[in-house]
Amino acid sequence: MGHKRPAPVVSTKTLAVVMITGIVLLYTGLRGETAPQPSAAQAHAVSAPRSSAAAGGASPDPVRQTADPTPPNGPTGSRSLSAPIRLRIPAIGVDTPMMELGLDPDGALEVPPADNPNLAGWYADGPAPGESGTAVVAGHVDTPTGRAVFYPLGAVTQGSTVEVVRRDGRIARFAVQAVEAYSKSEFPSRKVYRSTAQPQLRIITCGGGYSKDTGYLGNVVVYASLIGLD
Repeated sequence: MGHKRPAPVVSTKTLAVVMITGIVLLYTGLRGETAPQPSAAQAHAVSAPRSSAAAGGASPDPVRQTADPTPPNGPTGSRSLSAPIRLRIPAIGVDTPMMELGLDPDGALEVPPADNPNLAGWYADGPAPGESGTAVVAGHVDTPTGRAVFYPLGAVTQGSTVEVVRRDGRIARFAVQAVEAYSKSEFPSRKVYRSTAQPQLRIITCGGGYSKDTGYLGNVVVYASLIGLD
């Protein structure tokens, strides 16, 4: 990719992951069912401090303590053809349509509607998958009606392929580099959302243990890099 101008930073304030993790006391946790969690073997070789699944209670979300978002290169409309419309992770059977996500009035990332559990979302004011920079995808692990699209996300392994079908008909293919789980208090915002010159992808859902009182204690994050754009 050479030394292109780095893609805009995806603000860690705008991607307030607590909005994904704490909407409701989710169904599978209440029923005693636990979504797969990544093993230590799937983490980066040199990793930020990892959370313990037994960590107690939710703490203030560190994501909200950073600066406002930086707009993407050019108007959103000029990038419409590169917008993602479908995401597939064959290794875990994920095949989901995608919607655009923006920000709510508090500056937090919106989430897909709970009444459509098999729908993922893309932060549309950041890079699109396949563009230079870090594209961010989010979705539920479960909803009050049962398992949701990213229930099996923690079972993804290094080297797995993620395919993103774009509106222009091209398919951006990514290889999973790492899968990690973090508690809310240890969520490494800069590591997850930092700007990159190369096309990167982050997929985020709930994880890190479950408490009846507070819901999910953290997040599962998949890190992936572009390997092809067909």
